[in-house]
Amino acid sequence: MASGTALIYDEDMTTHKLLWSDPICDIEVPERLSSSYEQLKSYHLVERCVHVPAREGSEEEILLVHSLEHLEVAKSTQTMNEEELKRVSENYDAFFFHPSTYRCARLAVGATLQLVDAVMSGKVRNGMALVRPPGHHSQRNAANGFCLFNNVAIAAEYAKLKYGLQRILIVDWDVHHGQGTQYIFEEDPSVLYFSWHRYEHQEFWPSLKESDYDAVGLGKGKGFNINLPWNKIGMENSDYLAVFFHVLLPMAFEFDPELVIVSSGYDSGIGDPEGQMNATPEVFAHLTHFLMQLANGKLCVILEGGYHLKSLGESVCMTVKTLLGDPVPQVTGEMAPCLSAVESIQNVRAAHKPYWKWLAYEGSFSSFKQMLLINGFIQKLKIIKINISILFPRTIKSFLRVTFLFCFISRNLGLIFVLTDLLLLLKDAEGNDFFSAVLGFILPVAYSYQPNLTVIAVGPNRNLGISGISLIVALLQGLAESRIFAVIEVRSSPKLWYFNVSGRVAGMNYFKPHSRKYCLYLPCLWYPFVSSQHQLVLVSFCPENKTRHSCTLSCRQLVQPCRMDKVRHEHKPMVMSVDHRFCQFATTSIFIWDPQLSCLLKRGTSCLLNHLASFHQM
Repeated sequence: MASGTALIYDEDMTTHKLLWSDPICDIEVPERLSSSYEQLKSYHLVERCVHVPAREGSEEEILLVHSLEHLEVAKSTQTMNEEELKRVSENYDAFFFHPSTYRCARLAVGATLQLVDAVMSGKVRNGMALVRPPGHHSQRNAANGFCLFNNVAIAAEYAKLKYGLQRILIVDWDVHHGQGTQYIFEEDPSVLYFSWHRYEHQEFWPSLKESDYDAVGLGKGKGFNINLPWNKIGMENSDYLAVFFHVLLPMAFEFDPELVIVSSGYDSGIGDPEGQMNATPEVFAHLTHFLMQLANGKLCVILEGGYHLKSLGESVCMTVKTLLGDPVPQVTGEMAPCLSAVESIQNVRAAHKPYWKWLAYEGSFSSFKQMLLINGFIQKLKIIKINISILFPRTIKSFLRVTFLFCFISRNLGLIFVLTDLLLLLKDAEGNDFFSAVLGFILPVAYSYQPNLTVIAVGPNRNLGISGISLIVALLQGLAESRIFAVIEVRSSPKLWYFNVSGRVAGMNYFKPHSRKYCLYLPCLWYPFVSSQHQLVLVSFCPENKTRHSCTLSCRQLVQPCRMDKVRHEHKPMVMSVDHRFCQFATTSIFIWDPQLSCLLKRGTSCLLNHLASFHQM
C-alpha cells in the first residue's frame, strides 16, 4: 500500500499576471499561489510532504482535451505586446493573457499529470498540486473564467489512456460551475462529474441553464453528471456536509471509482468575495477525509479558485493536513442544513433516481426531511439512547444483520449519545440500504452531536465483512478529531482489531507474556491521543458464567511509552503490564478515558459498561 503525500508547486506559475485594469479579472493574482505555499511552510507541512517536481505538459497531452486551434492561439500569445494580448483576451469571457501565460498553463497541466503519475504508480498515496492558471471553466476550443487549459479534464483522459482506468470521479467544490469539465465529459460514463456551485436560479455566473440540477448528462453519460445548485448565498458547513451525506458519497460508493480528482476551488469558503459563503476551512478537511475513503485512497487535489488569501491559505493547509493523515478538526455551528440546501438536495436526488440503484431502491427511512427532524432533536437533548430496527419491506435477495454499539461522548457537556441494536436488512447484494443507513443516518446523527470521543463495538452476530466495518470506522474518524476506538469481538481468541488512518484493518494479539506478567500491546494508532495523563478501562466478559471483570489502568504504567522511530518515521507500539486474569476471559474490550472526562468517569462509565455487558451477550 502506497504511503506519503505529494505536494507540487513551481514558483514560475506566479509569472502569469494581469497587465491592464480589469475589474473582473483583477482578483486572479499570483499571490494566490505564493501565499498558499508560504502558509503551508508556516505550518511545517511542506517538509512533511513528498516533493514532486512540476513539468510542462506536452502538446499531445493538451490535445487529449483541447482542439489544435485553441492550442495554436495560446502559443501565439508568447510574443505579443500588451495591446495585442488585450485584444486576444477580449475574445473570451473573463480571461487575460500575459506573455508567460502559455508556459504557466503548460506547467499547470504538467504538474497535474505529475501528481496523477505519482499516485497511480504508488510513489505516494495522495497529493495536492498548487497550480495556476486554474482549469475547470476551460472548454475544448475556448479559454474561459481565468482558465486556459482544463487541467483536471486532461488528467482524467491521461489516466484513462496511460493506466487503463474505467471509472474516474471528479469532485468540483469550487463555488463556480465547472461548465468546461461538464461539456467535456457529459456523454462519457467513465467519468462521474460532481459540482456544487452558486447558481441563484441562473443569476450567478456563468448563468447557464445546463448548470441546474436537471442537467444529468447526455446519451450514455446520463446520470454521470451531478449538479448541485446553491440558490442562495451564506451556505455553511452543515449544508456542505449534507450534500456529501445525501448525494455525493452514496453515488460515489456505488460508482466505485479507481481514481478521485478534486477541482479544489476555495472560493466556496468563508470570506471569499466571489462565493459569499460561510463554510469554514475546517470543513474542507472533512470533505477531503471522506474522499480519501474512495479508490483505495488514490486522491489528487488540484487547485482551482479562491480569492480571499487568508481563507484560501487556511483551507489549503486543512486539506494537506488531512491528506497527510492528521486528525480531522471538529466543525462548529448548527449541523442542520438550511431549507434551500434541502430543496436542492431533493431536486438532485429526484433527477438522478432513474440512474442510481441506491436512489431507486432506498427504503423510506432515508427521507431527508426525517433527517432534519432527527438533527434538531439530537442537538436539544442531553442524554439519548435510541434502539432502532430498520426494516425494508421490498423483496429481499439477501440480508445482513449488523449489531453495533455506537457511543458518542461529549467532553464539554458531559453527555453520552448511545445508538444501540442497529438492525439492517439489506435487500440486495450491493448493500444499498447499508449505505443509506450509514450515510443517511449514522453520519448525520454523529455530526449533529459533535462528540469528543467515538467508541464503536461490533458484536459476533454479524455477517458484515471487515471491509464494511472498516468503512464505517474510517468515515467516523472525521469526528472527535479522529479520537475513535473500535472493538470487534472474536470469540475464539482474544484479539484486538484496530483501524489505521486509511481505514485498513490489522489484527494483533494484545496479551503477551512479559517478565512473568502479561502485557497489553497498544496499537500505534493510539499515539495521537494516549499520553501519561490518560486512563484505560479494560472490560472482560466470560460467556460461560456471564461474569464481567473490569479495571482502570493509568497510562503512567506504560512499560514502553509510545515513541517515534526517527529513521523510519514510524510510531512504535506502547506496552503496559496488566493483570493476568484478563487472559482467562474470552473477550476483552479496552476504552481510553481522558481525566478531563471526570463527569463521565463518575456517571458515564457504568452506563457504558452496562451497555457493553448486554452487548456481549447478543
